[in-house]
Amino acid sequence: MKKILHVAEPFASGVLNYLIDITQHQVGEYEVYILYGMRPMTPPHVEELFDKRVHLIKMEAFHGPLGTVLNPRAYWDVYRMYKSIKPDIVHFHSSASGFVGRWSLPCGKVSAFYTPHGYSFLMRDSPKLKRSFYWFMEYISAKRSCKTIACSEGEYKEARKLSKNVTYVNNGVNTHELLPYVRPFSMQGHSVRVGTSGRILFQKNPRLFNEIASLLPEIQFVWIGGGDLRSELVSSNITVTGWVKREEVLGLIRDIDIFILPSLWEGLPISLLEAMFLKKVCLVSNVIGNRDVIKSGINGLICNDAQEYANAIRNIVLGNIDGSTLAENAHLDVVKYYNVDLMAQKYSQIYQASFR
Repeated sequence: MKKILHVAEPFASGVLNYLIDITQHQVGEYEVYILYGMRPMTPPHVEELFDKRVHLIKMEAFHGPLGTVLNPRAYWDVYRMYKSIKPDIVHFHSSASGFVGRWSLPCGKVSAFYTPHGYSFLMRDSPKLKRSFYWFMEYISAKRSCKTIACSEGEYKEARKLSKNVTYVNNGVNTHELLPYVRPFSMQGHSVRVGTSGRILFQKNPRLFNEIASLLPEIQFVWIGGGDLRSELVSSNITVTGWVKREEVLGLIRDIDIFILPSLWEGLPISLLEAMFLKKVCLVSNVIGNRDVIKSGINGLICNDAQEYANAIRNIVLGNIDGSTLAENAHLDVVKYYNVDLMAQKYSQIYQASFR
């Protein structure tokens, strides 16, 4: 059986969920190893979330993005584990892992792949000089013998600016896990509920979420999650759940009607795909990832400011916008294009082609 080694410094949020799902499909075909780093948002007992056949190896030298890139021990430890495991395939996830992995391993001698999961140079909370540094890191690393597999069409277009050795596979969600939480869209018999899920941080734009809620005081809003910018959510009609277990998250999303994602940047957000499959009407910002999935007026709506979000929500409530059709189209799109079975199949095809 061939061996695959995943290197994932950020073992939390979207990257973690992605690895849980993809490795569940890979363990029947490969011997799977993951080198991972702890983040504040890494769940306790994270190893229990994976198939028991996955070999999880905690890397003490992984200390966040810059803390990993600037740590010589990280490069040595990744190389040491590579020599010990002797994988046939290595796959780096996110910017820090991508940089360390591409420069510490002999990529020309092994089938090597890199998925950014949202390029760091697109992060709008970083100063321009820092983003330029991130871009330069990606630019020089793209010269290495390693194929980039973007997680969305938008990320693919950014990757093509750095290298021609690029393809893309859309992120996918585990529809089998989500199926018990699907509820047909209907606002009859209850007050309208609007929500989002994820960490409360700059990227997810809690300030805009708060502004939207303040424009609609008659509607209840919920932020499913917690985070450092909790203080931005001050409108009296917002409830913040704090961190809850996965099953509770899905139950809370099931019970909302409209899902909004006003992010400042994205790769291809798992939370959005899950909300689409759960038949929520999705309103999103006009950024890479969001606009790759949402076709405005067909399977959701793209909005540019708080007033647009508020107007869209009002029109859905009044029936001027057919929320039911948007929700059904979103659900069907995930079934056809963004499910984890299809994602795993496409990755397997890319891996196998590298051996020919």
